[in-house]
Amino acid sequence: MNILYLDCQSGISGDMAVGALLDLGVPLELLRAELTKLGLSSDSYALSTHRTERQHVAALKFDVQVNDHHTHRHYAGIDAMIAGSALADPVKETSRRIFRRLAEAEAKVHGVAVEDVHFHEVGAVDSIVDIVGTVICLEYLGVEAVYAAALPLGSGFIETAHGRLPVPAPATAELLRGMPVHGGCGEGERVTPTGAAILVALATSPGTRPDMTLLRVGNGAGGKDFSDCPNILRAFLGTDSGGGTEEAREVSCNLDDVTAEVIGYVQELLLERGALDVWLVPVQMKKGRPGVVLTFLCLPTDLERLAALVMSETGTLGVRYTSLRRIVQSRRIEERDTQFGRVRFKVSEFGEKPEYEDCRRIARERGIPCRVVMQRLLRKEEP
Repeated sequence: MNILYLDCQSGISGDMAVGALLDLGVPLELLRAELTKLGLSSDSYALSTHRTERQHVAALKFDVQVNDHHTHRHYAGIDAMIAGSALADPVKETSRRIFRRLAEAEAKVHGVAVEDVHFHEVGAVDSIVDIVGTVICLEYLGVEAVYAAALPLGSGFIETAHGRLPVPAPATAELLRGMPVHGGCGEGERVTPTGAAILVALATSPGTRPDMTLLRVGNGAGGKDFSDCPNILRAFLGTDSGGGTEEAREVSCNLDDVTAEVIGYVQELLLERGALDVWLVPVQMKKGRPGVVLTFLCLPTDLERLAALVMSETGTLGVRYTSLRRIVQSRRIEERDTQFGRVRFKVSEFGEKPEYEDCRRIARERGIPCRVVMQRLLRKEEP
């Protein structure tokens, strides 16, 4: 499968991420065409790239010229716009997950509900383009796993719509909880909230460099040319032919006073917010009460956030967790023409199966059982 290692020792921002991925070979015209599916006004922004250098290292600078500088949006509006767009479902789901992480951080530092978060710089058109554009590029490159280096904290102050803020900005600092950081770079904002959200939502085992067969390297330039280190984000695209291992956390709690409806809702929320897996086991609690053990798997960086979600939604007074490593089988997603149209298949060394969401959609559209759709696709009947 294709994997990506982001060497962000000098920092990361949304435009640096897109620039590095375009430098890997994603066509700018494809990015433009895909972004039109968001439904943003065609004259509200313009995209461009140019070659430049940072400390004598060649890199690609990606720019978004915003023509409406007064467009501020609430998180709920951004989420609805992406969800209702014509983008591919995987792109929509991942983009929404990144914005959700961003909204949760902003909500915490400003003391408001997530749905009421009012984005300023982050909610402007350029940051929407950066986040969704990053996901579009990853989808084009067929990236299935993202790894990242430790991040520089930076120092000093920046001027924002919220006033003068210390570096890292409060929302960035909140997002960086659980992430490896270093002080190897000097003053200035080296990691933006958008860049941090992309990494926190996507990176597997942050701070870990994966074993891979290297295919290409892309360099994305930041807006400033710092004197202490090249302000570039390097993206290493490669293949992992043998799967691999990664760190994970197994989190669980016992519930005996929560309704089945709420438990089902929490299960959906956990998967939507980034849990790797969720399962329920019926148990008998003290005093003979029937109960359920709710367990989920997550990446280390998602532990506190998802544990807080469970405690908030269920009212449980705590959760327990264990650290573990899991072996991940190498796999890839292939789109194929079938009797039902284009369908995604998950393919590994040991077999293949059609993606459930595609089978579910076809079953509803055609009015036939989902199991029948799966059986016919596995028989590889011609379209």
